[in-house]
Amino acid sequence: QVQLVESGGGSVQAGGSLRLSCAASEYTYCMGWFRQAPGQERERVATIYTNTEGKFYADSVKGRFTISRSRDNVKNTAILQMNSLKPEDTAMYYCAAKNGGGSCDSSGSMDYWGKGTLVTISS
Repeated sequence: QVQLVESGGGSVQAGGSLRLSCAASEYTYCMGWFRQAPGQERERVATIYTNTEGKFYADSVKGRFTISRSRDNVKNTAILQMNSLKPEDTAMYYCAAKNGGGSCDSSGSMDYWGKGTLVTISS
């Protein structure tokens, strides 16, 4: 069972930056960040494939968010750098991971989830 531990998040004003980090307890095929605002469905924000370093970004965050990956001997960490934040970025952000190959393009395809971290952007 892969454990995901998230850190970062918080409250900033519009135009500010935040950095989210997600540490996985072991290797995963892909990792990503999803978000869910009140009353809305969970949406994919960004994902990264471990072997190819291939990345995906939602149109709403392209040019503002950057996903990257770091790995030490034990942990596999996905980092989401969020710049030029907007009030509409306010949501609970969840880290997710998948093993076994295949697509990582939807929340339904992910195998493991973190508990979530709240991001609040004020105007």
